[in-house]
Amino acid sequence: MSEGRRSIIVTGGNSGLGFQCARFIGSEDPGAVPVIACRNVTAGIVAKAELKKLGVTAAVLPLDLASLASVREFVTLFRVSQLPPLAGLVCNAGLQNVGPPERTVDGFETTFAVNHLGHFLLANLLLPDLVEDGRIIFVSSGTHDPAQKTGLPAPRFETAQAVANDFEPGGNAGRRRYATSKLCNVYCTYELARRLETAADPRLRSIRVDAFDPGLMPGTGLARTYPAPVRFLWRHVLPVLTRLYPNVHSPAKSGQRLAKLATDQSDKATGRYISDGRAIRSSEMSYDAAKARELWEGSAVMVGVDPAIDGPARAVPPPDGGAVSAA
Repeated sequence: MSEGRRSIIVTGGNSGLGFQCARFIGSEDPGAVPVIACRNVTAGIVAKAELKKLGVTAAVLPLDLASLASVREFVTLFRVSQLPPLAGLVCNAGLQNVGPPERTVDGFETTFAVNHLGHFLLANLLLPDLVEDGRIIFVSSGTHDPAQKTGLPAPRFETAQAVANDFEPGGNAGRRRYATSKLCNVYCTYELARRLETAADPRLRSIRVDAFDPGLMPGTGLARTYPAPVRFLWRHVLPVLTRLYPNVHSPAKSGQRLAKLATDQSDKATGRYISDGRAIRSSEMSYDAAKARELWEGSAVMVGVDPAIDGPARAVPPPDGGAVSAA
């Protein structure tokens, strides 16, 4: 993989952590082409132009993680784009909605759909495209761990269907849904790593999967659904904390770490939770293998793929012409 060009897809690569990750992928690894996958193509083109000023050649492809059809269209576009072979997938894009709960076009609660379900489908569909020693990274958060006392409610996970249909009103419920989606990112990491390690195909066994906690990053767009005073503090006051507290970082610092994780070919470890630049234990509940398996298999039903990663149903078209709706 060290020879020749290769693509690394970064969802949400048009801004914040994703933009900085794309920047460092292109600037610190000359063979890597960051592929900005984002809903707002205009913003993606602007980001591509900014990266070009920094000496980074990037590509842009449309992706709306709130739409399973858009995820499938993205995979088709990538395959016909004549971009270099796929070496990495950084599942970075996410949202935190503290306003009224919303439902996607497929019928799922939006935070779960964007932060987990869309990425789950994307990773599954791209498994045949990843080269040997490829890497998948799910961007999680310390908010998945109640012991870290982040100020968010503890995650609540029983089944994938229950989370996908959680439309409880109120800001506290919205924050809980976010923490739960970040727990799902860790569950998904560990379950995929287990399945890859036991796959029949040696190429699949070579693919590494990690979860990445970027730390608190004030100033990003994550607080866009919060009231105006909170958004002001988030953008203009809290960034000072990056110099005062541990695991509070600028998007550039976390982006550089994320890019290194996505491109470091000497790192053969897998199934880790990376926080503040090192592998640590994730929350106690994140090691519940039965719930991780339930999330995986329930998500597979929702998006219409075979839960067996080396099974026959890795093609882009969903079975019966459509995905299974939430309700």
